[in-house]
Amino acid sequence: MSTTSETRDPVVGEALHAALAAGERPPRPSALSACLTFGWRGMLKIKHVPEQLIDVSLTPVLFLLMFTYLFGGAVAGSTDEYLQYFLPGVLVQSVLFTSVYSGVSLNTDVTKGVVDRFRSLPLWRPAPLVGAVVGDSVRYVIAATVVIVLGLIMGFEAAGGLGGILASVALIVVFSFGLSWVFTVVGLLMRAPNAVMNTGFMALFPLVFLSNIFVEPETLPGWLEWFVGVNPISHLVSASRGFMQGNVDGTDVAIALGTSAALTAVFAPLTVRLYRNRG
Repeated sequence: MSTTSETRDPVVGEALHAALAAGERPPRPSALSACLTFGWRGMLKIKHVPEQLIDVSLTPVLFLLMFTYLFGGAVAGSTDEYLQYFLPGVLVQSVLFTSVYSGVSLNTDVTKGVVDRFRSLPLWRPAPLVGAVVGDSVRYVIAATVVIVLGLIMGFEAAGGLGGILASVALIVVFSFGLSWVFTVVGLLMRAPNAVMNTGFMALFPLVFLSNIFVEPETLPGWLEWFVGVNPISHLVSASRGFMQGNVDGTDVAIALGTSAALTAVFAPLTVRLYRNRG
């Protein structure tokens, strides 16, 4: 039958043979190119669904305005003085809360079956995971930019200059990169995106609020002051303040970087293992 069809329509037959003919297979994409492609996919999500940036942009604004003008006078004596103390902290808080969406996005892909299609592609298996986490760094930069711009408008004085601000943002993004791997594990374990979001925020709230973001640790009870002192988020906030004020402590920076490296070393391989073992 196929021979008859090709005889009746030789053009179609030749095209079919050309399409099915064995030829040189295109090269397998490298791990780097695959990761960059999936990172670009994450940024395209922001482009096509800008509504997802509402939390990233509005929540930091609300926190900065409400805490500065409602509690600044009571805590520091003036809103301007409290702004100098509080802004680096709310910068850390806003970016860390944004890292929860790494797990939410991954869980959404899992529940919609997108991950199954990715696993069938001839590419480095962890590429969708690594690329998505790298792409989420754009969210972190957007959240940080919103806080810094609003803070400068309100009167924040960055003695460390532009270099200090950029160094602070870079350190926070690196820390959030490590933390996001925790939430990708949660994203692969939970059944629904809402469950991932609720679990992520429940885990972050105690660590964020029991830190030196809002008040000086010396004003707290002794046991709580101790916890704030060993909380890695407190060291991240102190390093961020130090960069912006031009007097950063290298110990705080080392602890923040070490925590990020430890989180990545533990939870990134665990994420890849869970991803590979999904039925």
